[in-house]
Amino acid sequence: MTPIELNEKLKINASYKVQQTLDAIYQICLEQQERGIYDFSVATISRLGHQRGVPKAQSIRNKSGEKYRALISLFADTLAHKIPRKSQKADDYWIEEIQNPKHKLLVRIMASELKQANKKVSELIPPNTRIDVYDHTGQPAPAQKLNELERRALEYIVSQEFLDKWNLKTTEYGEMINQSNKTVFKVATIDAIKKALEYF
Repeated sequence: MTPIELNEKLKINASYKVQQTLDAIYQICLEQQERGIYDFSVATISRLGHQRGVPKAQSIRNKSGEKYRALISLFADTLAHKIPRKSQKADDYWIEEIQNPKHKLLVRIMASELKQANKKVSELIPPNTRIDVYDHTGQPAPAQKLNELERRALEYIVSQEFLDKWNLKTTEYGEMINQSNKTVFKVATIDAIKKALEYF
């Protein structure tokens, strides 16, 4: 039975308020599923649906919330069947040792999310890439940083003193031109120097 079928079945002979609550819970669970967030705990559904008439978590856990729990559980069970066990790697074998089905499902979800996060990180930062962090705390600057002499040289190039001395002016495109409007430093030169001063 699908969640929508169960929802319609649970609404039969139910009060109007219960029907509205079931529809609200169904919608919250459906949104969770569509976002790829497979957290169907009572606490989460209650919190997300608080502004839409979903009861507090304790009310759902009470005997009067049996229909609500049934609908939420079906969403969670549907997800459990969609997670292929064969796709698990050998290093995930320990998950099968968890006895509580709910805990096992949550751990599988967390393991899957961790795998996706690690994949994104590896795409951003290739394996075995060395990353040096310069925190300006008096430690020796790495070779990539500008030394004081290099920094002063670049600062001078973008200074007004330099421009005046050589009768140059800058354009909105980051270039330097002379009195004849001929380009002395190409487009984006000023921007490049300023970035070098900022980051190196």
